[in-house]
Amino acid sequence: MKTAEIRRRWLAYFEAQDHAVVPSASVISSDPSILFNIAGMVQFIPYLSGREPAPFARATSVQKCVRTQDIEEVGQTTRHGTFFQMNGNFSFGDYFKEGAIRFAWELLTRPEADGGLGFDPDRLWATVHRDDAETIDLWLANTSIPAERIQTRGNEDNFWHTGQPGPGGYCSEIYYDRGPDYGVEGGPVADEDRYIEIWNLVFMEFALSAVRSKVDFDIAGELPAKNIDTGMGLERVAFLKQGVENMYEIDEVFPVIAAASALSNREYGADHADDVRMRVVADHVRSALIIIGDGVRPGNEGRGYILRRLLRRAVRAMHLLGVSEPVLPHLLPVSKDAMAESYPELATDFDRISRIAYAEETAFRRTLDSGTQLLTTAVEKVGSGGTIGGDVAFALHDTHGFPIDMTLEMAAEQGVTVDEEGFTALMAEQRRRAKEDAKAKKGGLQADLSAYSALLESGPTEFVGYDTLTTDSRIRGLVADGEAVDVVTAGQTVDLVLDVSPFYAESGGQKADTGIIRGDGFTARVLDVQNPLKGLPAHRIEVLDGEIAVGRDVHAEVDGGHRFAAAQAHSATHLVHAALREILGSNAVQAGSLNQPGYMRFDYSFPEAPSTAARAEIEDAANIAVRDNLEVSYEHLPFEDAKASGALALFGEKYPSVVRVVDIGGPFSRELCGGTHVARTTEIGPISVISEASVGSGTRRIEASVGLSAFRELAKERTILQSLSDLLKVPGADVPERVANLLARIKDAERTIAALNQEKVLGAAQAALDSARRVGAVTFSGTVLGDVSGAGDVRSFVLDVRNRMGSEAGVVAAIGVAGGKPAVVVAVNDAAQATGLRAGDLVKAACAELGGGGGGKPDLAQGGGSDASRAEAAMSAVARALETS
Repeated sequence: MKTAEIRRRWLAYFEAQDHAVVPSASVISSDPSILFNIAGMVQFIPYLSGREPAPFARATSVQKCVRTQDIEEVGQTTRHGTFFQMNGNFSFGDYFKEGAIRFAWELLTRPEADGGLGFDPDRLWATVHRDDAETIDLWLANTSIPAERIQTRGNEDNFWHTGQPGPGGYCSEIYYDRGPDYGVEGGPVADEDRYIEIWNLVFMEFALSAVRSKVDFDIAGELPAKNIDTGMGLERVAFLKQGVENMYEIDEVFPVIAAASALSNREYGADHADDVRMRVVADHVRSALIIIGDGVRPGNEGRGYILRRLLRRAVRAMHLLGVSEPVLPHLLPVSKDAMAESYPELATDFDRISRIAYAEETAFRRTLDSGTQLLTTAVEKVGSGGTIGGDVAFALHDTHGFPIDMTLEMAAEQGVTVDEEGFTALMAEQRRRAKEDAKAKKGGLQADLSAYSALLESGPTEFVGYDTLTTDSRIRGLVADGEAVDVVTAGQTVDLVLDVSPFYAESGGQKADTGIIRGDGFTARVLDVQNPLKGLPAHRIEVLDGEIAVGRDVHAEVDGGHRFAAAQAHSATHLVHAALREILGSNAVQAGSLNQPGYMRFDYSFPEAPSTAARAEIEDAANIAVRDNLEVSYEHLPFEDAKASGALALFGEKYPSVVRVVDIGGPFSRELCGGTHVARTTEIGPISVISEASVGSGTRRIEASVGLSAFRELAKERTILQSLSDLLKVPGADVPERVANLLARIKDAERTIAALNQEKVLGAAQAALDSARRVGAVTFSGTVLGDVSGAGDVRSFVLDVRNRMGSEAGVVAAIGVAGGKPAVVVAVNDAAQATGLRAGDLVKAACAELGGGGGGKPDLAQGGGSDASRAEAAMSAVARALETS
């Protein structure tokens, strides 16, 4: 029974039992303290805990989950996987123990022909808390399970709570007996390898007043409304129903193992170490597919770091299997095809998902060999049992892109440890420097704010820029390089503080105003305006002529064109935000923005990429609001009143007690905002979306050109399209089809060339055999092939020559050049291995000449380098190694 079919039957059964079918929440946790959802109940916690009333009495779901705390165990055991799916059925004050037991037993034992899962009832066992006699009686009364197959356990196994005061209760677990081939008799208490847990029924019935540990807590009393939370591991049920040995061999995972086996030319099941690597690949590729699909991008922190680690572990595992070419373009589509029946969105969004994954592999592959060489050198230096310095781990992370966990794993494989404290200290120092750089980047606003603090003591600057672009003012202070000064002259760039200012300081995502400040005998250009302290805008000025002194009277004038263009962008951002919420729903929440003349960027929290159609609708809705010439109005309200009126606030932002509300067109857009805006929406002009993409951690970004910039962008695209139309000699509407046909022809030509290259390489096999010579104790065939399509051609050639050698001790080496880089493969037959020769040693000798590294198994090894001109020298190095062996 396919995994997707088990999933379908689960949902269909509970829907027929009056359960609301609730789609899986994103794998990204809504709890900021948790990276990923790790249980099926996550989206129902507000209802189960009583914080919110449930919108339904019964519910069911299949929740996507990711758990990575035991990532090193993946592939080593049959149970550990980073991505898994949890089937759940839930009751919120409706049915309780009897209903949960009855539903579970019926679905498990109902024949497959009748829509059930078809488990043999005689092989099912149950565990119950030792103090829960009621549940034992319910099992006996509602099922055919005999008393001898019901076992009791204590709090460690059969009591559930959150680890904090709140709801808790007994649970009852259902196990399946796989038979005597898998372990001893005696039920789950005797052997949990033979008896596999497949379903856990949690009975939330108690209020806990204190929780000291998993087994030590106080029960204050019973809950007023008793709830049910159950969980069935979909992958576990799948491997039982599919008759395979573990979760890695089910239909949604094993196709990637098969693809990895074919790519590496290594048989799954023949070697334990290879099997573990293939399982790691299959698990991590599937997890990465799901995580990217839900909006995460690789990064160095949080969810992005986990994703990066998964992808890079998968690539490295394939590297250890002897595959040197890119692997994700082969493996990720296989995983997508295996998962698409359960999650069709993976197929529709695969272009975006694959681009992110392939880019990460490309970035990692650029440094994999050099990073591995650096680590190998460090290991050789400290010796077995030694400790690699934190500086080496930092270099591997910072320069070569090795996550620290990967470095720890690779070091452990070679019998050494890593100075983690030293690494952590260097990372902390790097972050500290980055923060200081960011703090000082705004044209000289110093970390030492004492000069600004002294100015603020006499009161804040009055901002009049909402009402006017010009004003007379007085210079309150001048700050140069963090120090207060009295006078500045032409050519200097300093910060100037006024008592009244029309200049908008950068905030709320809107770039600062620019303009001119003039006085008697001097002129200064305003380059930027920042708020080093709240209420004290610092005008970054370049003195164009004359001498400026504290206390002088000035006339301040904002650049009206710059301000208007920034206001266009800011108002456009509000329209795009409103359009996003209209099309995608209220969970599309602002996460940041940037508004500058001609351009807007809006970040928003959303678990998945909007479809092409949705993106077009968003752009259309925003431009319709422009066409409708909506009025833009403002009012100041107490913060709570503003929120009550429906004004949107940026999550996590701190607001004053009285806030400014910007209203565009009544109900269309209403937000808390201190920025500048147009008077009516037609003043914005066209809004042209230029990109929409994930920026990691469940956050997406939409970018658009605004106003005249949008018009110019569209005009430029029109010119490009016309040029292509003229070049291809087809109407503009036919350009995409024409380009697609040309690309298809190019791909066909590339495949033909690759096939011809492979034929040429294989055709040279007999010539290579004929020219083989005696070197040392073996027959040696060494060939420099010249240009090849890839390392796979070299590998195929070497294996072909070795197969033609027969039983006589022989060594075959070949070097080809792919993409300007040399690739070397060495094969040693059984008779040559008996003399002590190892392919890995010979490859290393060649790679030393090529400026690279390599390795592999005793019979076949592969490597590369950077200097293709040394190919003949590398072949000679192999011959010398044979002579001296």
